[in-house]
Parts: sequence; structure tokens; C-alpha cells
Amino acid sequence: MSDTNGTILVVGAAGHHAGLVVPMLAERGARVRGFVRSTERGELALQRGASEYAIGDLRDPASVEAALRGVSGVYYIAPVYPHDESQKVGRSFVEAAANAGVRRFVFSSVIHPMITALDNHIQKIPVEEAIINSGMDFTILHPCHFYQNILRNWRSIVETHVFTEPFSADKRLSWVDYRDVAEVGAIALTGDALRNASFDLCADFGRDRHEVVGVMSEVLGYPVTAGESNAEEYLAGLPLPDDGYTRGALARMYDYYDKHGLVGNPLMLKTVLGREPRTMHQFFRDVLAGTPTVAHP
Repeated sequence: MSDTNGTILVVGAAGHHAGLVVPMLAERGARVRGFVRSTERGELALQRGASEYAIGDLRDPASVEAALRGVSGVYYIAPVYPHDESQKVGRSFVEAAANAGVRRFVFSSVIHPMITALDNHIQKIPVEEAIINSGMDFTILHPCHFYQNILRNWRSIVETHVFTEPFSADKRLSWVDYRDVAEVGAIALTGDALRNASFDLCADFGRDRHEVVGVMSEVLGYPVTAGESNAEEYLAGLPLPDDGYTRGALARMYDYYDKHGLVGNPLMLKTVLGREPRTMHQFFRDVLAGTPTVAHP
């Protein structure tokens, strides 16, 4: 049951991550409707290959209902750290999609959502359960850390030759290029092979920060060192919402990484793509070459 003849709603179609799904769907002949926050963002979605866009907010039921009208498939990735993802944002959106007659739902979740110490992981479980129980065909993606997240620190890395994070440089994290995650999502929405399943998506078994800066040094052509900072000081320098939730959730996340790291397995991503996943070397080379690695810089 391919959805290339129907309309696919991409939530956050002008964003850094979901925006990468749009051209991959368009290349496969799908008609894409972007769900965006403004006309300006809608124009960005059109530039990426969307055929149309709907303006709204996940917390506004009327705009969600309008955006889902006539849609056969959905690509959903939640906003960053919503405190109410497991209820108002996520589960309500799943329910609205099912009520609208959506046939196929792809959720970009997170690797190992069962980790109760991580707010942004445990909040995914009720959403995943709602999707599985919805009656829609589903594909749940469990990606690990995105290479794209490093770009938040890229200017500092280039200027200081130091890559700093607020947890032990010895702890290993698995990484993935969100372009590969987006490709898996496009495959799931335009074919039948990935229906009704969950997939861990990693490009490697994990790297500590010393290994990451080793890759940076090779690609940049000069030594980059691994820095480590206090989580409180690190968070103080971030433009975070003053919502009483986000800062605490991030602090708990860094504390978890400092104790345990977070690793996964690359076999599933390689199998689904039918090729080797993009490597960290390739990602940094693309950044230097100016190749788009996010939907919109």
C-alpha cells in the first residue's frame, strides 16, 4: 500500500530535521503537505519540495484537524523537549491522525525510549503505544545522536579548536546522520517493507569524545581537543525557554551520559538503507564543502 498517490503531512517540514524528509518524499513521487508555524516557514517547506503547506500548532486541535484533512500518511517528529509530549502534543496528535483516516504514521522517536532517567526518552513511550494501538500502519524510528547536533558548536570548534560537552569525554555515544534517518522515513511512507515495526538507527557502535575530535582533526586538518565543562555552566550559555522544565531535563540527560553514555547498533540502518550509513568523516567533509546537511541553516 504505497502512499505516493496520497498526501503526506510532514510535521515541522521547514525544520532542520523533518525538513530533510520533504525532498526525499518528493523524489519518490509523493505529494507533501508541510505543517508549519508561519507563512515564512511554509515558503521554506515549498523550497524543499513540498507541494503545499498548512499553518498551525500541535497544541491547537483545530489547526491540526485542518492540516490532517485528506492526508494518507504522516511523518511526525516532536518539538524539542516539550514537557507535555506524552499527552497533549504527542498522543493527541496520534489520535487526531487516526480520526482523520490517516493510513500510515511514521514517528521519529529516540533510541532506547525505555530509559526512565531521560525525560525526552520516557515521554516517547505513551506516544509509541498510542501509535501501535491506533489501527494505523506505523513505523517507529529510534535514531541515536544526530551528527547535525554538533553544528550547534561548530563555530566554537573552528575558532577554539576544542569540542566541549558537559559530561565525561570518555563516555561513548552512538551517532547517525539525520539525512539517513529521513531516508528511512521516506522509504517507510512510500513502500510496504517497513510497515508495523520499530527500527534502531545508528551509524556506529559508539564513539567517545576523544574519537570524535580525532575525526574532526583529520577532516579539518588541525588538532581539535576534547573539552569537558560543568553542566550548570554549559546550560547557562544556552538560549533555553524559562519553562521550569527544559533546563532540568537537560541537566538530568547530561548526568546520565556522564554515568552511562548511550550506545546502539548500526546493523538495522545498514540493512534498511541497503548501503553503509553516512560516516562522521563524510558528514564533516560535507559541512566543509557547504553541502546541505540540515534542511535550513
